[in-house]
Amino acid sequence: MTDRGRDALRTTTDSLRIGPSQMQWTGSELRIDINEIASPPLVSRIRGRIVLTPRAITEVELPLTEDGAHVWRPFAPVSRIRVDLDAPGWQFSGHGYFDANFGTRPLEHDFSYWTWGRFPTKAGAACFYDAIRRDGTSLEAALTFDTKGQSRTVAAPPRTAFRRSNWLLRRETRADPGTMPRQVKAMLDAPFYNRAVVETVIAGETVQGVHEALDLDRYASKVLKPMLAVRVPRRRGWPG
Repeated sequence: MTDRGRDALRTTTDSLRIGPSQMQWTGSELRIDINEIASPPLVSRIRGRIVLTPRAITEVELPLTEDGAHVWRPFAPVSRIRVDLDAPGWQFSGHGYFDANFGTRPLEHDFSYWTWGRFPTKAGAACFYDAIRRDGTSLEAALTFDTKGQSRTVAAPPRTAFRRSNWLLRRETRADPGTMPRQVKAMLDAPFYNRAVVETVIAGETVQGVHEALDLDRYASKVLKPMLAVRVPRRRGWPG
């Protein structure tokens, strides 16, 4: 993917275009058209469409800091997704979600570490957001969502550490006492960030969902941060 300048941005009430890629809300589904170039070492063109169909849209906005400088917005935590990319084996459909983070300050200024997980359940989905803030406080958020978009704050099972990533990044998530989470599918592995499909047990139900761990001390490193320019190229603008 590519970081682009302001000239590459186009927005309307129901669409967002950045360079050659765009997202459009039709009123019932989110259509994401991708036309990008993958980062090294597997440099290749990535084209295709992703269609996300929410079961419902939530009204939840979760402040991640006391002053609201960072907010998590789970727009559609219970959805269906269809992926159709122009490459063999990159077509599938299944359970999906759509969320976003918003902020007015760099993440590394306010957080040192966080984990997040969203797990499909028989009733809908469960989400866990745990973060260590720079001011010494912590965030421990546990919410469930039903298929109508209704949310409920619940008591979370204990934080449970499981196998570190290939970059030895610390990972933990919520799990019933006596059970051990485990990675079942690798998704993205970087020195400061890991995303994977993780299996755990929540309220007696075995679930598999997307999990991420983010070490912002590593991210802020003067050695590591410049390396991102190699993985994520930058372009000032976009013609048209």
